[in-house]
Amino acid sequence: MTDEDRLLPIANVGRLMKQILPSNAKISKEAKQTVQECATEFISFVTCEASDKCHRENRKTVNGDDIWWALSTLGLDNYADAVGRHLHKYREAERERTEHNKGSNDSGNEKEANTRSDVQNQSTKFIRFVEKGSSSSAR
Repeated sequence: MTDEDRLLPIANVGRLMKQILPSNAKISKEAKQTVQECATEFISFVTCEASDKCHRENRKTVNGDDIWWALSTLGLDNYADAVGRHLHKYREAERERTEHNKGSNDSGNEKEANTRSDVQNQSTKFIRFVEKGSSSSAR
């Protein structure tokens, strides 16, 4: 596996960078690559800590609680708080959607499409939430 294969996609990194900058701002290729490397390293660092916890507990799947725990353990409390709030809201929404789906007579295909759409919306909200939290804590 090459270094490029382990890095986050540069197009996605650039898109996220553009979202928080003024519309007329330009981002150099070098800046995108630097943020790409840093973000990849950060994710690997946190994921490794969470994975070690799962390994000690004889589990194979890393979940949101493990990431929350890893962020807390590593002293990244601002991020841990944001992830904790997101997990709570996400689980609340999942619970409500499950209750709503039990009461409705939708077809299975519509439920599956709604689930995919909801997960995409939750992911987008989470990214915006984390960006807002990290940009305000950096000031």
